[in-house]
Amino acid sequence: RRGGDFERVYPLIRKYAAEMGKKVEVLGDLQGPKFRVGELARDPVPLVDGEILEFGISTSEEDKIRPGRITMKPTVEQNALVKAAKVGIDLLIEDGLMKVNVVEKLSDTELKVKVVRGGKLKARK
Repeated sequence: RRGGDFERVYPLIRKYAAEMGKKVEVLGDLQGPKFRVGELARDPVPLVDGEILEFGISTSEEDKIRPGRITMKPTVEQNALVKAAKVGIDLLIEDGLMKVNVVEKLSDTELKVKVVRGGKLKARK
């Protein structure tokens, strides 16, 4: 993985805390699992607040994102994400610009989700 702010800032916190004789606690905010939606059947798909959609792993090359359905490629990580999903959790799309909430688990590869924060869904976001 590529180094980030933590690797740069943490040693400084420790250094200055020691110099000042202070005990400083550090809390790191770890990124949750990431997924990437699949390909679009046509133009970007509008996700409308309150809309109920299918959300699942692509079953074939033709199973692309379209109105009413969001798909992801069947990778190990994405299969694990859908399998572990539980009713009530939120899934963020496109770095959190859009959000859906799991309302029903149909199988280990298919969910029903409700759009909480909509937008225009593009491919591979």
